[in-house]
Amino acid sequence: MNKRIGDDAPLHEMNPTGRFSGRAADYVKFRPGYPDAALDAILSGLSPQELIAADVGAGTGISSRILASRGVRVHAVEPNTAMVAAAAPHPLVTWHSATAESTGLEAGSVDLVLCAQSFHWMRQPEALREFHRILKRGGRLAIMWNERDPTDSVMAAYRDAILSVGGGHPTETREFDPSVVDASGFFRPLRHLLEVPSSQQLDERGLIGRAQSASYAPKSGPEGERLVRRLRELFVEFKGSDGQITLKYTTRVWLYQRTG
Repeated sequence: MNKRIGDDAPLHEMNPTGRFSGRAADYVKFRPGYPDAALDAILSGLSPQELIAADVGAGTGISSRILASRGVRVHAVEPNTAMVAAAAPHPLVTWHSATAESTGLEAGSVDLVLCAQSFHWMRQPEALREFHRILKRGGRLAIMWNERDPTDSVMAAYRDAILSVGGGHPTETREFDPSVVDASGFFRPLRHLLEVPSSQQLDERGLIGRAQSASYAPKSGPEGERLVRRLRELFVEFKGSDGQITLKYTTRVWLYQRTG
């Protein structure tokens, strides 16, 4: 059975700010985006061109630019300077070097807070208090993840390749626990869970880069070389006639509304 966040050592104690510094280039090139249906749900009933959002734990701005492409003005909050430096600019995205627990944004200044692939790295009670502070009355919180599809044979082989070189990490076995948000008293659920299938097409270099963008995957030394060999073998086995391989995910979204 998968463990839930909080069962073991908290992930926020595992150097969440610095652990991706050497991965920024691969992260910006090879991490998957998010399906339209997930963004449709997050923005449902809202007018994107009138919104101000905070994308907290924005990384290299993948989710920030997706929001901005719909006309949302975005405050991208990210403490890792290497990740920010690798981000492609967008006229509607403003970057802030800050943490989830202390964003530096004004109270009641945003309509939407988005945590895409980032909430598990935060000190969650403090972060939720900060989100409540910066959100306008009735504002929305969206927590989103791309999770590997365990039923997909390609994804299973990909995961086995990473585990074979000691690339496992607690993030692989911990799920989001909605009770963390419920217990805060700062938010009420709008929608407990939306699940959307998604996928990523990659060539051989992209498959290797996708793996190396993970903070727990070895990039050098004997284990790094062995991982590359395993991934090349995997690519040959599963590539399609178009010379690409498909990794399947399930994108999960939880939506909440600010109370008070």
